[in-house]
Amino acid sequence: MFIAEEGVFDPAEMLKLYDSVGWEGYTSDVDKLCRGLVNSHLVITARDGSGTLLGLARTVSDDEHICYVQDVVVNPAKHRQGVGRALVEHLMRRYSHCRFFLLSTDHESSPEGYRNHAFYRSLGFLSYEEKEMAGFGLPRNRPDLRNTAP
Repeated sequence: MFIAEEGVFDPAEMLKLYDSVGWEGYTSDVDKLCRGLVNSHLVITARDGSGTLLGLARTVSDDEHICYVQDVVVNPAKHRQGVGRALVEHLMRRYSHCRFFLLSTDHESSPEGYRNHAFYRSLGFLSYEEKEMAGFGLPRNRPDLRNTAP
């Protein structure tokens, strides 16, 4: 397995990866998914020796103070084989100079969230509450107001 930075994305390959984990919010518009990848600060991939995509991670960052890990996606057939760990550890080294290194994941009450919390804790992550921080976000389903007057 090798980790590499990438900046050009094959829509079919991205669709296959994101679809493998059921991230319908991304797969409903593959062109939008690829634009989001291109507009990320950094995208790294994990591939096997034949070049098959095993997983991907991407960040949003100012590369000074904050790094937000937007996605860590690993094909379920490759779970528990060190792919996700290699991706996240690569990012942890790359952004070790940033004061904030953050990510969000599903609530631990969900099956995926339960697994994700254990995974991120194994890498040294703490919840916002444990860091004496709070996180806030707007609802996912809200109107697109970009073309409306203020």
